[in-house]
Amino acid sequence: MVKKADYTKAASRKAYQAIYDIEEPLVTICIPTYNRADTLHSRSLKSAVDQTYGNLEIIVVGDCCTDHTETVVQSFNDPRIRFENLPVRGDYPDEPFKRWQVAGSIPTNQALQLATGHYITHLDDDDEFTPDRIEKLVAFAKKTRADLIYHPFYFPIGPDWWVVNDAETLICAKVTTSSMFYHHWLKCIPWDPQSYLLDEPGDWNKVRRMLELGVTTARYPDPLTYKH
Repeated sequence: MVKKADYTKAASRKAYQAIYDIEEPLVTICIPTYNRADTLHSRSLKSAVDQTYGNLEIIVVGDCCTDHTETVVQSFNDPRIRFENLPVRGDYPDEPFKRWQVAGSIPTNQALQLATGHYITHLDDDDEFTPDRIEKLVAFAKKTRADLIYHPFYFPIGPDWWVVNDAETLICAKVTTSSMFYHHWLKCIPWDPQSYLLDEPGDWNKVRRMLELGVTTARYPDPLTYKH
């Protein structure tokens, strides 16, 4: 278990702070997926590949996909993409709401294990980034030197009708998996597949545990993600 003292010690080191001074840091985008090959192709993975920022590592991990996900990933023919399909589906609760809270946590943690970027960000397989999201957040990280950056996001309330979750305060329901961007050291805080026992969705549970360490946070003011 990561303790506050671990973070405090790590953050005080020159090596921790040095990533903010790298001209073009590597950013890892973690995409867990399960049998959504066509959505992955047209939405999430496409928005990752089409970023205006080029120094990316895109890790797609299948939760034991049985459809044509691998073929779709290969069709991009992009050396920045790495695909791994887990041999066994994650063990999630049967109750639908509890399952929603933690579904995808197993492949997400595998993606974190594989991630080598200076910064880590996440993308649900049915969400999409605005084209300049990574470029803006890298610049913002350099400016603020924050451990964790979050931002508003769009979500639909009807066909072709999008509204903005302003994420004014970093609390539950004001953050989503695809709206966080953080220092690579924090990959040591994995998704908790049992966060449903606390009645917490996995993304908020991870952020809450980061905050308990005392990490510095910064809010980017503009929405940069479409949450479907």
